[in-house]
Amino acid sequence: MRRNRPRGLVRRPWRLAAEVSALLIAAVVAFPLYWMVLSAFKPAGEIESTRPRPWTLAPSLDSFRRVFGQQEFGRYFVNSLVVACTVVIVSALIAFLAATAVTRFRFRFRTTLLIMFLVAQMVPVEALTIPLFFLMRDFGQLNTLGSLILPHIAFSLPFAIWMLRGFVKAVPESLEEAAYIDGASRARFLWQILFPLVFPGLVATSVFSFISAWNDFLFAKSFIISDTSQSTLPMALLVFYKPDEPDWGGVMAASTVMTIPVLIFFVLVQRRLVSGLGGAVKD
Repeated sequence: MRRNRPRGLVRRPWRLAAEVSALLIAAVVAFPLYWMVLSAFKPAGEIESTRPRPWTLAPSLDSFRRVFGQQEFGRYFVNSLVVACTVVIVSALIAFLAATAVTRFRFRFRTTLLIMFLVAQMVPVEALTIPLFFLMRDFGQLNTLGSLILPHIAFSLPFAIWMLRGFVKAVPESLEEAAYIDGASRARFLWQILFPLVFPGLVATSVFSFISAWNDFLFAKSFIISDTSQSTLPMALLVFYKPDEPDWGGVMAASTVMTIPVLIFFVLVQRRLVSGLGGAVKD
């Protein structure tokens, strides 16, 4: 008689291959981040060397001193934080209400509206930069943080509405009917029952909105023309980049500082993000 081998032993080579492949992919993805942080700590001589090495024996904080020594760097950081947080909060609230409306209510042009959300996601941002510039100029929003907040809210809403639509749809209508029978108003059901249930989806969409607004360079360069006090952190990189003598250490140090808030945001919402993306896949 043939002895059946344990099922785990049969699968082990495939699992090992998958784990090795995942580690290799992770290494490839993480290498640019490693090189950025390494270059931020390298002294100027090693950065400009024609034989770069993937390590340094003499780490230095000179690049970070130059970054934090910039007079406007703190203001740029606060401006980026204001823009990103405002975009996250406003887009999340609007997307939640819009997703509830297109899921729970039946009205004319509902399907057309959903298709328009999809079409809006297909339009490249670069194609709309010039029309948005003239729009902001006509509304008197150039050289203000509003010129950065409004476009990011508009571009983040279609994706957020489509993702949250699945979460709202997953909440059974019987739960809503039971809440109304118990005397709950529509507003109470919306904020005290439905909102906590779709909160993981809000977190998932907020991560994408935060990253897009935090790393934005195109709108900041196009709409903030003369008032540098309204600039954001990506614009601070231009201070260290000069065509003749670029300060690569300063660029890498500033980029490292820019990455820290994103990492902190990820750590804070990691569990909610995983459950939110899982819910989106199920839909």
